[in-house]
Amino acid sequence: MFEKILVANRGEIAIRILRACKEMNVRTVAVYSEVDANSMHVQMADEAICIGKGPSSESYLRIDRIISAAEIADVDAIHPGYGFLSENAHFADVCESCNIRFIGPSSRAMNALENKAVSRTLAKKAGVPTPPGSEGAVENEADALAVAKKIGYPVMIKAIAGGGGRGMRPAHNDVSLVKGYHTARSEAESAFGNSEVYIEKLIENSHHIEFQILADSRGAIIHLGERDCSVQRRNQKLVEETPSPLIEGKFKDLRKKMGKAAVRIAEAAHYTNAGTVEFLVDENGQYYFLEVNKRIQVEHAITEEVTGIDLVKTQIAIAMGEPLRLSQGDVHLRGHAIECRINAEDPFDDFRPCPGRVEMYYAPGGRGTRVDSHVYAGYTIPSHYDSMIAKLITVGKDRREAMDKMSRALGEYMITGVKTTIAFEQAILQDPNFRRGVYSTSFLEQLLGGARRELLE
Repeated sequence: MFEKILVANRGEIAIRILRACKEMNVRTVAVYSEVDANSMHVQMADEAICIGKGPSSESYLRIDRIISAAEIADVDAIHPGYGFLSENAHFADVCESCNIRFIGPSSRAMNALENKAVSRTLAKKAGVPTPPGSEGAVENEADALAVAKKIGYPVMIKAIAGGGGRGMRPAHNDVSLVKGYHTARSEAESAFGNSEVYIEKLIENSHHIEFQILADSRGAIIHLGERDCSVQRRNQKLVEETPSPLIEGKFKDLRKKMGKAAVRIAEAAHYTNAGTVEFLVDENGQYYFLEVNKRIQVEHAITEEVTGIDLVKTQIAIAMGEPLRLSQGDVHLRGHAIECRINAEDPFDDFRPCPGRVEMYYAPGGRGTRVDSHVYAGYTIPSHYDSMIAKLITVGKDRREAMDKMSRALGEYMITGVKTTIAFEQAILQDPNFRRGVYSTSFLEQLLGGARRELLE
């Protein structure tokens, strides 16, 4: 058993990890930037160490400062959460060389899935379908145009590194391809320090479906079913649910097929710990591999609610060398869960981030309602980090009950002092197509383009 774990993150995921540690009787160390001195994760941890100024480049992304804090606090392990250094193979290597356990996949597995282009090659070798596209990075405009001509428009330009919708641009003709190519490269360089991009066929009106996997150090790998993450704005998820209404409806055989495909990819990468294998599914039920997220996901909570499996505790147990206590046959999905990401953004102003002081904060409650958040009345949301301030999760015996609970819970949620996405998500929950489960990755852009203001008034 680990005696002390350092949490190399902030916000709601830091609190989620701290709670799991406390339930396992493991002492905790928080790290924080100067602007996070009054954050809840700092107050909840047994110890807290400041590692730098507000910008993440001077704090949460500084491997040297995090390792120094870990050595000062004499910890056994580091949990990176999601974002920041969670998928940094060098960070995992440094932890291992300092005799500190990294709670996540090994650096070997991360290197096997080093970037999206490498992951595509591995998926092909594992016999998993991938969208037609370039073989590795596209070096210049001429090569980009040649790839687009070969596979046909529309195409998607994608950053090889990172995620979160950054460094991604769709293109429907040569002009938009050239413009998008340079924009994606610039954005990728700024976000990830790597400007390389690749090109693949854009699967329009698709569902974005991901499978949660767990793998121990002894070779056992299972999946925990799927999450439907198709409600996105500019490739950033806003609402997620499990099970997927598409699979539950038209394509029930896909859960078994895609689950096996996710496990094969994990096996090929010699994967350990928790991860997510992401796919696109087209209107005919054909699925295509997208990427592997080598960390705990923002939306892991809905999988926990329908499987009864605590993913963070399982991560810690695997990192300690324990075997999985479950086989694939032990995994059962019970009920339905939905998650809304509550962001401090203005839906009326192109979802502009709205940092500032929270005047009043009242979280919803009731049976089947879960709120993961680090926000409280009087808290000041800094401008340096992602604008997500909470995750609202509801669970019901079926999809309709989960939706009804979500609508009720969103109505109870009161946050004043900053603008949030709550009202917009209420509109999504009332949309007839969403209620029927008839939506795709283009759903939110269509909603925004046609009826946002009418729906919110």
